[in-house]
Amino acid sequence: MNNTTLKIDITKINASKIPDTDFTNLVFGKTISDHMFVADYADGEWSNARIEPYAPLSLNPANATLHYGQSVFEGMKAYKNEAGEILVFRADANQKRLNESAKRLCIPEVPEELFMEGLSQLLELDKDWIPNRPGYSLYVRPFIFATDDYLGIRPSEKYKFMIFTCPVGAYYSKPVSVKVECQYTRAAEGGTGAAKAAGNYAASLLPALQAQKEGYDQLLWTDGKSHQHIEESGTMNVMFLINNALITAPTTTGTILKGITRDSVLTLAKEMGVKVEERFLRVTELEDSLRNGTLQEAFGTGTAATIAHISKIHINGRDYVLPEIKEDSFSSKILNTLDAIKYGKIADTHDWIIKIK
Repeated sequence: MNNTTLKIDITKINASKIPDTDFTNLVFGKTISDHMFVADYADGEWSNARIEPYAPLSLNPANATLHYGQSVFEGMKAYKNEAGEILVFRADANQKRLNESAKRLCIPEVPEELFMEGLSQLLELDKDWIPNRPGYSLYVRPFIFATDDYLGIRPSEKYKFMIFTCPVGAYYSKPVSVKVECQYTRAAEGGTGAAKAAGNYAASLLPALQAQKEGYDQLLWTDGKSHQHIEESGTMNVMFLINNALITAPTTTGTILKGITRDSVLTLAKEMGVKVEERFLRVTELEDSLRNGTLQEAFGTGTAATIAHISKIHINGRDYVLPEIKEDSFSSKILNTLDAIKYGKIADTHDWIIKIK
């Protein structure tokens, strides 16, 4: 990734914020690294690729994104191995998914070279921001948004593609409690549920806040038609181990994000000989498995948390406490394997790791 024909202008920050950063007390998404990558889209092409000091943007009040939400994003992580090399987990999959989201929202696709070289050079420049501690990483946020200053409802003619990073620790410090949501809808068939569109997350905030006021960390979203099938958990894909079978919702309906961690977990599960069922789990089936004790584990999968163990599920007015997760539990083995791959401690047999330097 270091041999490139793409010219990226670099303006370095005068003084790094690293000396003033407490890497032992990182709030997820609050501490931002020194630089950001930016490219502009106009007249049918991406240009003006550059890396510059992280700073606020200046936006016109008529900016199209502020009014019509034409914005998509991605999330990935970078790590360091024992040799100090930069390792990025499945960035090529993030690049492809960003473009899938972009197409759904009438946003121009970002060329692979622009994405990968912008990412590579930004990480090389800010490599000292990658924490060198177990369980810590550098979260990477690529995103695209419309920049037309025009109130007419149409696809924008101008856009910005940007990447910035932030050092992070664990997203969840303990297993989470969830509530089955049967009133609000996260996504509907024909909508934007399969895209990482900013508006999807805005629409989820109210029901999630209500659940938190009731004492639950997140929601188990159900389908928009009948509210009888489990789809996702919060902002993550969700999986259930029932009678030694791993069950997770399929991504064929267009309502569920094609999670990269989800795909990685399913790949490893199959290699471990675990039966995988990509199908919708009915709410009644989940309730039955909670009552009769056949639900062995439940967990969310996503970039931020990797594996988020679920400790309690609220369904039809009743709380069900799940069995305690142990070191030899399936989800613990999966989490440990993924972490070992990401930190370069075991061989990457799937070509999931991209080595920057």
